[in-house]
Amino acid sequence: MGIFSRLGDIINSNLNAMLDRAEEPEKIVRLIIQEMEDTLVEVRSAAARAIAEKKELGRRIEQMEAAEADWQRKAELAIEKGREDLAKGALLAKAEAAQTIALMRKEMALVDESLAKTNEDLTRLDAKLAEAKAKQKSFDLRHSAARDQYRIRTQLHDGRIEDAMARYEKVERKLDRLEGEVEAFELGRRKSLAEEFAELEAESAINAELEALKAKMGRKG
Repeated sequence: MGIFSRLGDIINSNLNAMLDRAEEPEKIVRLIIQEMEDTLVEVRSAAARAIAEKKELGRRIEQMEAAEADWQRKAELAIEKGREDLAKGALLAKAEAAQTIALMRKEMALVDESLAKTNEDLTRLDAKLAEAKAKQKSFDLRHSAARDQYRIRTQLHDGRIEDAMARYEKVERKLDRLEGEVEAFELGRRKSLAEEFAELEAESAINAELEALKAKMGRKG
């Protein structure tokens, strides 16, 4: 048995209240969407049948109107020929055709009224379906976010991560000590003759570039 028993139940439903009462709102909203989509198919099928019936009625009315006009013509012909008996028969047939047309027009009006109501119901049903799908999307997003948060929290509280970080820090300390030992070799060591000349040449080159720049800018000192 579905969530809803008829179209009116869907249209008049309060989805928020229904989901608030549900123990499994995600499951309920899926069932609601399925019920609405099934109902949409049924209502549209009924509307298609009503439209086909309206077209058939329209054709029958046109045929009866043609018959009514034909009986009118025959009645006039009978009068011209002095056959009042035939004229009366033609007028009687014309009256019967007119009566049939009136009945079919009433039936047409009922079909039009039914289609208008169906169109209104379909509009409201589409709105309800859109609301239900929005709820489902919201549930899916919340579920996905909760799952991601759970995975992150689990990893943050996983002892293996803390152990790995501790090992990483231990390796860093070893590297710091190794780099310190390398730098310690340089402490107190006199520069070689080649190193001193290299520094002197570098300093001369910088000074020469500075003087050239000052000359270019018209500043001497």
